[in-house]
Order: sequence, then structure tokens, then C-alpha cells
Amino acid sequence: MDLTLLVIPLLAVLAPVAARVLGRWVRIPVVVFELVLGIIVGPSVLGWAQPADFVHTLSQFGLAMLFFVAGTEIEFGALTGRTGRGAILGWLLSIAAGVALGWILAPGETAVILGIALASTALGTLLPILRDANELRTPFGRSVGALGAVGEFGPLVAISLFLGSRTPGVATIVLAVFVAIAAGAVWYALRVPQGALHRFVGSTLHTSGQFAIRVVFLILAALVILSITLDIDMLLGAFAAGLVWRLLIRDASPADREAVESKIEAVAFGFLVPVFFIYTGITFDLAALLAQPVLLLLVPIALVALLVVRGVPSLLAAPERSSGRERVAVVLMGATGLPIVVAVTSEGVEKGILPSWAAAVLVGAGMLSVLLFPLVAMLLRGERVPRSAMGGEEA
Repeated sequence: MDLTLLVIPLLAVLAPVAARVLGRWVRIPVVVFELVLGIIVGPSVLGWAQPADFVHTLSQFGLAMLFFVAGTEIEFGALTGRTGRGAILGWLLSIAAGVALGWILAPGETAVILGIALASTALGTLLPILRDANELRTPFGRSVGALGAVGEFGPLVAISLFLGSRTPGVATIVLAVFVAIAAGAVWYALRVPQGALHRFVGSTLHTSGQFAIRVVFLILAALVILSITLDIDMLLGAFAAGLVWRLLIRDASPADREAVESKIEAVAFGFLVPVFFIYTGITFDLAALLAQPVLLLLVPIALVALLVVRGVPSLLAAPERSSGRERVAVVLMGATGLPIVVAVTSEGVEKGILPSWAAAVLVGAGMLSVLLFPLVAMLLRGERVPRSAMGGEEA
């Protein structure tokens, strides 16, 4: 494990460097390099890094932080009106189509895992791209934001309902209890006096107190522990924590809010999240795919399944009077999925529901979707994907 603890920080440094160098020719998200480098140093290739309990625990913190940040990025306005209704209906069609396809291939809980994986959208990957392209406030950006919000929150609810240790009926009651408690936290965040809190946050931004960051970890820990105690997916607690924090800090001055967000992103994307993706690469079962070359052919097939199951229903959230190119771009952005794919397949493998080769196929398809779909979508929009979204400087 000692070498693994050295290799992971080294790869975390190399990943954005590689993204910047190759960004002169093609824009590739940093997460793809983190996964690929993890695979290279893992047991399937060089064997320099091995799975370890401590690193696994650290990677789970990274996964929780990734969904916390996704929760802070939710635009509630995007979930209302025609766009919001289209995004929700589109996801319901996606999960139904995904489970149906999974049931044809492998009835039972495996079908649920396949359905959830195919019905996900990588909000955390898409938002930086939209932000750096100045698309967040455009009709296109709001559509993609709504698709991403529903495409991450919906799968988390599905995981909690159908992949826990309880029957769906009991799980629904427990989930309702969690929602009620989370709603109470949201209510408190909306009612708590903001002035004194924001003054204290501002006064400790550049001191060892770092009150804002400590509160972030308190909220995150409280809701994650609550979700674990209730035996629902911990990522739902992390997502809800992001929503609560966003409401707490909503009325802070723009400068203070930007400073706090910068510190949170530094902790998340400078430390914890890279550990999660690199460790996912280390545990990626490449050997299973290489042992049966025919399985490699399943990766592009799974990529097409993502495009059909998740991408096509995303058209329901496309802006009104959008062009054909813009509609195709919405399809591609909606079909971009990776974090949920990694999370649900990892849970499936740990519980013995999903074989490791199937998880490798799905994660491989998710990696390709992150690599290809946003790039093509932004080209269709007549824009280059900014290097800052890919790990380098603005193009």
C-alpha cells in the first residue's frame, strides 16, 4: 500500500499535465486521464498500485465530495417549466428503457443496475464545460443543467430504493424519512439569519479558522452519516448536503461566495475527487476484458446504448425552436455519464450482483462518453471546448 499512496498523488499531478499537453490537438477531460493512468499503474498492467482498504475509504470521500459539488451546482430554475418537465419525463423514459434492456440481458437486480447506469448523466463533468463556454445561462445550458440534475438525482433515488437491503416498500418509507429530515435542513438554511453567518465566514476566509470549509464538512458528514444510518445510498446524503450549503451561502457577497467555492473546489478537485477516479482505474478489471477480446466489442455497444437509452429521451428537454444541430448536441450531453456508472457498478460488484467484466464494459463506455460526447456537442454548437474545462487554459 505504501507505493500506492505515492503513486496516486503522482498520477493526480500528471493527469492535468497530460490534458494540457494533448489539449493542443484534442480536448480530453482530466477525469479520463485519471482513470486511464490508474488502469496503467494498477494490477492489470504495471502492478505498481494495488487495492487497499485505506485508499478505498479515501476514494469514497472523493465520491461523496463529487456529489456534494454537484448538489451545489443545481440551478433550481432549470427544473421548472417546460424544460424541467421534459428533463424529468425524459429520465423516467430512460430508466424504464434501461431496466427493460437490462431485463432482456439479465433479469433481476442486474437489470436494475444496468438500467440505472444507462439512465445517468454526468452533471459534474458537464457543468465546467458549460461554465467555461459561457453557456450556463443560455437555453441550451439550462436544458443540459436540468438533464444533469435529474440524471444524477434520479439514479441516486433508484439506488436507494432498489439496491438496498430492504424491500422497495420499506425503502420508500425510509427514503421519505430521509427526505423529510433533509427538507428540514433546507428549511432551516432558508430561515437562518444570514448576516452574522456571512460575516463570520468572511472574517475567517484567509485565516486558520476556515469556518466555511469546516461547516461544509459538518453538513456533508451529517447527511452522509444519516443516509448510511438509514441504509440508503450515501451519495444521496452528499447530494442533499450540497443543496443545503448552497442555500446557506446564497446571500453572501459575490466575492466571499466565489472565495468559498474556490476553496471547496480545491479540496474536491485538487485532492479527494482525483483519488476516487484514479483508484477506480486501479480497480478497473482490464484483465477480464483482455482475457476475452470479444468483450471489448461490448464497450462501443454499451456506448450506443447510453446514446439511445439516455440521449434520445433527453430531446424532451431541448430548448423550444432549437435547430437540428442543437438538438443533437442536447442528446450527446444528456448521454454523457460516468460517476453514477462507476458508483452503481462498483456497488453491484461488491454485492456479487454484477460480474467484474460487465462493470468494466459499462465504465469503459462511460469513459468514452465523457471523452467524445461533450467534444462533439460543443463542436456542433460552433464552439471549442475550453481547455480550462479539460484541464488546461482557455483556448
